[in-house]
Amino acid sequence: MHIRAGYDIVYDCPNPTPMMLMLSIRPERFGDLVTPQVMGFDPPVPTTEYLDDFGNLCVRLVAPVGPIRFTADFVIADSGELDPVVEAVQHPVEELPSELLIFLLGSRYCETDLLSYEAWRLFGGIEPGWKRVRAIVEYAHERITFSYPDARPTRTAWQAWSEGIGVCRDYAHLAVTLCRCMNIPARYCTGYLGDIGVPVDGAMDFSAWFEVWLGGAWRTFDARHNARRIGRILMAHGRDATDTAISTSFGPTRLDRFEVTCEEVG
Repeated sequence: MHIRAGYDIVYDCPNPTPMMLMLSIRPERFGDLVTPQVMGFDPPVPTTEYLDDFGNLCVRLVAPVGPIRFTADFVIADSGELDPVVEAVQHPVEELPSELLIFLLGSRYCETDLLSYEAWRLFGGIEPGWKRVRAIVEYAHERITFSYPDARPTRTAWQAWSEGIGVCRDYAHLAVTLCRCMNIPARYCTGYLGDIGVPVDGAMDFSAWFEVWLGGAWRTFDARHNARRIGRILMAHGRDATDTAISTSFGPTRLDRFEVTCEEVG
């Protein structure tokens, strides 16, 4: 299947403002592009690209005074298959590759120290591996009530657990934190997820889900929807939303437009 994806985002800057953007799909998906993924800038500005420590493609620029617009519109091929189900095993910590240990630690939005006791109380008696992660996903899905008007960029996993409200990033942060508490490496993911094969659910936005290391590979889970979905297009992954922010401004900015496209075509 083919999916059309892209964005139309406008910021207004009162001063020349350095910015870092993480709006590209992951390099692993470049081979699936049917049409080029070209980032447009209005007004045109010089940019540089680099890969961060997690392999995410980042763009650096200095936005001029006034509005600046970022756009992209591309088509990508996808298998059209649902998220796979693999009854994979959980690895003992001592057998994990060293580069995965960072995904067991607490981070800016994932306070493992605050949720460790609760995690072991809830999930310690569940068979390690796939069944334990599924239990965590279902718990996070039920614990939080989705409310877009109550979105807050500073909300942490502990706060989402305490308040019982949030958006997709909060579901992901809570599930990631609980998995790490149970010694399961977990990383936060962000990207496109269109309403393909499901009822249309409001205006499009970028989506957040997470991956865990089971059975020697990263496996996809989604606490927000608690369902297998079609057509995930990964843009970035990292410890939490800090590592995957679509834009970081080193100065004051105002978001004036935010439109995301992700739909099946053909």
